[in-house]
Amino acid sequence: MRKLLLIGIGAGDPDHLTLQAVDALNAVDLFVVFEKENGSELSEARRQICERFVRREDYRLIEVVDPPRDRGAADYTGAVRDWRDARARELERVLATELGPDGSAGILVWGDPALYDGTIRIVEWILEQGRLELDYEVIPGISSVQVLTARHRIPLNQVARPVHITTGRRLRDGLPAGVDDVVVMLDAGLACTELRTEPGWHIYWGAYLGTKDEALVAGPLDEVIDEIQETRRALRERKGWIMDTYLLRRAAPDTYSVTG
Repeated sequence: MRKLLLIGIGAGDPDHLTLQAVDALNAVDLFVVFEKENGSELSEARRQICERFVRREDYRLIEVVDPPRDRGAADYTGAVRDWRDARARELERVLATELGPDGSAGILVWGDPALYDGTIRIVEWILEQGRLELDYEVIPGISSVQVLTARHRIPLNQVARPVHITTGRRLRDGLPAGVDDVVVMLDAGLACTELRTEPGWHIYWGAYLGTKDEALVAGPLDEVIDEIQETRRALRERKGWIMDTYLLRRAAPDTYSVTG
């Protein structure tokens, strides 16, 4: 039976690969890379990871064009589903035509496959169609959230407090009651700008985390949001794309008190 490994490769630094991920890389016959528009740097990073860590010489790497996605669609969820299904059909085709019945393939997933990544859902779609016998395994990776907090030298959570992980689109819909720590991912429009007039928010922002182009800004939201906007604009203009995330934090009272 064909085997597919979804290998989390971290947020950009090859040194963040786990030993389990390196072992998985060396168990793969064929790597499938989706080539995104303006994503040549990401594809090149994947190739460099293979060159550095894969000890076998008989592996293959196939690049496929990432299907276009309608980012301006009124039905955002439907547009994402259509894009994901198109990716799934392309991956199914590659596995059926390029991989033998007992071969193993790998997809190098940026960050961690379980956090705001659709690769697991793509594989489940393929299995639901029933046209291809396939087994798969998920290898965890270091996420951008972990790198962000490490770079800013902060814990992800406050004492006994929840952490809310969301997207820029959802942030605009408001926050649940009692949440003082919010991780925001996939925020094309920097939605946190709308919170600049609310007192007490701090932001810990990072772009291209784990890469040579990494940029960090932290401070009271109302004081640093203009700097973040300008830094973000300049980086996007220079590179043609932006990959960033941030943590919003509002001071919460300590739950525990120390007694003698």
